[in-house]
Amino acid sequence: MSVCLMAAAAGVAAADPTFPPTFPPDQNQLPQLPTEPQLYDQLPIPSPDQDPWYDDPANLSDYAPGDIVRSRVVQTRLLGLPIPVFTKQLLFRSNDVHDNPIVTATTVIVPGIPWSGSARPVVSFQEAIDSTDSACNPSHTLQVGTMKEATLSIYWLTQGFAINVPDFDGKFNTFNTYGEGKMVLDSLRAMKNDTSLGLTDSGIALYGYSGGGSGSIRAAELRESYAPDVRLLGTSIGGTPGNLVGEAQFATQAEPGLTGISNFTMWLGFASLAREYPDVFKPEDLLTEDGQALLKDFGSRCYATIAAQGAYRPISAYYQPGKSLENSPEIMKVLEDNSLGKYIPDTPILWWHGMWDELIPPSVVLPTVNDYWNRGADLRFYTVPIPEHVTNAVTGWIPAVAWTSAVLRGLSPGPKFNAQFTPLPAGFPGS
Repeated sequence: MSVCLMAAAAGVAAADPTFPPTFPPDQNQLPQLPTEPQLYDQLPIPSPDQDPWYDDPANLSDYAPGDIVRSRVVQTRLLGLPIPVFTKQLLFRSNDVHDNPIVTATTVIVPGIPWSGSARPVVSFQEAIDSTDSACNPSHTLQVGTMKEATLSIYWLTQGFAINVPDFDGKFNTFNTYGEGKMVLDSLRAMKNDTSLGLTDSGIALYGYSGGGSGSIRAAELRESYAPDVRLLGTSIGGTPGNLVGEAQFATQAEPGLTGISNFTMWLGFASLAREYPDVFKPEDLLTEDGQALLKDFGSRCYATIAAQGAYRPISAYYQPGKSLENSPEIMKVLEDNSLGKYIPDTPILWWHGMWDELIPPSVVLPTVNDYWNRGADLRFYTVPIPEHVTNAVTGWIPAVAWTSAVLRGLSPGPKFNAQFTPLPAGFPGS
């Protein structure tokens, strides 16, 4: 299907003639690729920016966080094929990182498997959206069948659990801020508020890897203060950056070998954070004209082409003379304010990370893990003795399914542990 879509879109996805035509010989040489939204435009289901269902209500400030603005029943698809589950989407009020009222959507999937003896448990599945266009959000990709992590949810659905899949980066797709946690928690409030779903009293577990882990753990950190009404039984995450300052310092520079792939994360981060902090992340003040053109192009893409075009293309090569992220105290403050550890979750956590990660080195994760541990978090952390970011999305997911399934069935989360395995020498790229 994807091949057909690309073929269909080939005639409309011409390269932008103003796009930088050449790049330094030691950087990524891919030409401008068509964006995923251009491909989605070929489908009969309108993208969110063309669908009035996503529009803000005129009286948005009158809604409380978690209040439902509107709802609809949709069809969930996997690889373009319908799957036999009941799916309802909820547009709800939440707050952004500055506590301004916003709306975003969540998709609640209920399998036909009967559940008795208690309220049906719920897994809130935070996909690694990692994108800058609303067409990449799961409320859309679940309908068209292109949500990249959809197959992982089947192992919870076949147990009879319901799945909540929020657009936790909002309809304007911000990234790695505490606003993500608010949107996850308010999606669960909205789910509880729709009594027709039968999930008002459900126990909930959060799951997410990489960017999905960011939304999950931020929700766990904020639950006690922001949404104590959400009955959270546990959170399982992996491959998630702890300190954003350290991550930025790693990913903005040219890195050797596979670690050079990490460069795309800072183009993504800059494009999205400029939406939440426009007075701080100013491309015209920091980047060259070529850098600004690249950033504009990265502002309407899904993770796949952002990763393809941003890899081996360090944003530091596009700084204006004398400018950098590190030289901006305001940028450093935003990154520090949105690093993990501002709060300690009051519910159990299972957290894993690969011993070597080309996108998110353990060095920007382990200090946060140790801080959680030293401050008394109900934590189970382990280093997976297998390298590479995407590989560990799978190796850690298997125990995550087992652990979340256990806590949702009322079993103990097990003893706390902090099992760090750091075999690589200090300073090794990606360590």
